[in-house]
Amino acid sequence: MLKELVVNAAPHETRVALLENGTIVEVFIEREDETSIAGNIYKGRVQRVLPGMQAAFVDIGFDQAAFIYVDDVLDTASHTMYQKFEQDNDVETDTESDNEDIETTDMGDNHTSWKACLNQECHIDELLTEGQEILVQVAKSSIGTKGPRITTHISLAGRYLVLMPTVDHIGISRRIENDAERTRLKDLLLSIRTNKFGYIFRTQAEGIDENTIKKELDFLSKTWEDIMARSKTASATSLVYKDLTATFRAVRDLLANEADKLVIDSKEEYENVQNFLKKLMPDVNLSVELYQGRESIFDAYNIEGDVARALKKKVWLKSGGYIVIEQTEALVAIDVNTGRYVGKHNFDETILKTNLEAVKEIAYQVRLRNIGGIIIIDFIDMKKKQHKEKVMSHMNEAMKMDKSQTNVLPLTELGLVQMTRKRIRRNLTRTLCKPCFYCNGDGHLLSGKSICHKIYRDLVSEAGDILGNRFTVKVHPEIAQLLHGREKHLISSLEKQFSKPIAIYPEPHYHIEEYHIFESLVKEDSVYKEE
Repeated sequence: MLKELVVNAAPHETRVALLENGTIVEVFIEREDETSIAGNIYKGRVQRVLPGMQAAFVDIGFDQAAFIYVDDVLDTASHTMYQKFEQDNDVETDTESDNEDIETTDMGDNHTSWKACLNQECHIDELLTEGQEILVQVAKSSIGTKGPRITTHISLAGRYLVLMPTVDHIGISRRIENDAERTRLKDLLLSIRTNKFGYIFRTQAEGIDENTIKKELDFLSKTWEDIMARSKTASATSLVYKDLTATFRAVRDLLANEADKLVIDSKEEYENVQNFLKKLMPDVNLSVELYQGRESIFDAYNIEGDVARALKKKVWLKSGGYIVIEQTEALVAIDVNTGRYVGKHNFDETILKTNLEAVKEIAYQVRLRNIGGIIIIDFIDMKKKQHKEKVMSHMNEAMKMDKSQTNVLPLTELGLVQMTRKRIRRNLTRTLCKPCFYCNGDGHLLSGKSICHKIYRDLVSEAGDILGNRFTVKVHPEIAQLLHGREKHLISSLEKQFSKPIAIYPEPHYHIEEYHIFESLVKEDSVYKEE
């Protein structure tokens, strides 16, 4: 399978598309605003502590305050307490264990115990105070009305390792399944590690040699030293460390492992990528190509149309069925329908084929749109148990292609599939779109007929208080056309009921639901002419 990274680098926006055999499967969009700050490290100032929520708001320099939970403060605080406990009680830590739970005894009546903090007996107001300055990392960028989610548990990702300076733990990616390789990597790191920092081996680390690990360890340690040095002199609410851009993250995480080559349309970024590769991966020969075509690179690779289609609610299946993707504040609902597909043999087979085709499309759309959080899928009801099992088997298999952490639950009695997908950054719709200014994000407008009847009711309500002998109603042109056409009987009945003429005036600049009713006095010899 041919996999390519296509990068459109503009001065204020970078778009990265991952293509598999010419079809876009993932897209990353980064702009210079607070929506692309995940991974950055800031020196923040605690604004407000909320004991009732066991959380706090922290100012990191943006309009929206960042949010931190007590668990994210405990990571660092508990580590510091445990280090002191080790010194005072000569406790040995099993750093080789994959289990981070450490059993200890109390430090005495006058001390807070390590175990007490693990049992969540520490409260947010005991760990943070208003005005306190703390070093934090953005775990999730702001999404909708929610500010950034931050943590004091700092992590720095390299190509093969993730450095965690606030814990003493060694972990290995679950995708490295060979037990012998896992043991080799852990033993190798323990033999060359010179500090008590924690590390996680990434999937790319499988098979790497000692020299490569040493270079990465030195690079990450030097980066952390620079961050600590800058944090001491930096003012509160300032940026201390900026994470890699979307282009460099794609090179580090996807190139060579997920993609065979990278194509970029900016000469400056092309040179930056070449220098980045020489510094980070000097021993790896990777294909990087500068695009010099006349048309936009996304148009040349037919990506623009795919991105536009990924913003639509309805997605058609090849058979004629379709799925509808509805995104709400709490969850994402996906409905499967047979649509135009009528099948060839029997009803059960028609439903099975539609559901199986939908499974493939849902897995693709979830990954492409970067849909996260709770996802509810309403498949077409199936009667046969073997059909249900087949759909679920295909669903679990399809989601294995997704690098984001997903959890698919069994089919419920109502025929629903519940799943979760880890959400770190904004999905495609929230990145590229905003709520409709007509409906304020409701997704619905009153129908023309409903508006006409609403005008009718308001006219009836106001008729008794009107002193004039004529009504004037200003409306959107589409509503004016209805009131002069199919809904003309509403106006005619009111004119007979009140013995007063009603003039309808179209106003092109009106919102379709907007209208205004005026009263006026006219001379008795005036001739009323319907507009």
